[in-house]
Amino acid sequence: AERLAELTDRGRQVGIEWAEGVPVSAVTGDQVALLAERLIAHLHEGPVLFPDGDASEEPLEISIAELIREAALDGVQDELPHSIAVVVDEIEVRQDRPPDRPLTDVRASLFVERDTQKAIVIGKAGSRLKQVGTRARKEIELLLLGVPVYLDIRVKVAKDWQKDPK
Repeated sequence: AERLAELTDRGRQVGIEWAEGVPVSAVTGDQVALLAERLIAHLHEGPVLFPDGDASEEPLEISIAELIREAALDGVQDELPHSIAVVVDEIEVRQDRPPDRPLTDVRASLFVERDTQKAIVIGKAGSRLKQVGTRARKEIELLLLGVPVYLDIRVKVAKDWQKDPK
């Protein structure tokens, strides 16, 4: 309390009028949540940076491709260099679904440079690709605001694709 009173006095000396004081402890975490809550309450609404419904300036296809690529690279180290590219071929809302149970189909091609890399991405009996698909699908569903997703990933070899300017 003495320290807060001292800070209040010093603030007044330099022309600062504090809205309120919230003692916190970074060591124990005491009142950190309360401080965040109070800070948010004092923030003014800023300008709109994106149109309603847009969470990023990146096109949806790019964001989805990056989520798939990230899932494919997760857990591999030296055995798979970062020569993976993902292209989203199609995003389509399935038409034969009731409005209360929507489903979005996402079809993507995952490109590697060699057959050995393809085998690593797919894994034994498709086990690794299934993990990649599950992780990426969950992230894509969050990106699409909770809409369920059917994700179809095809692994393809495009020899030396990094050297191709296309």
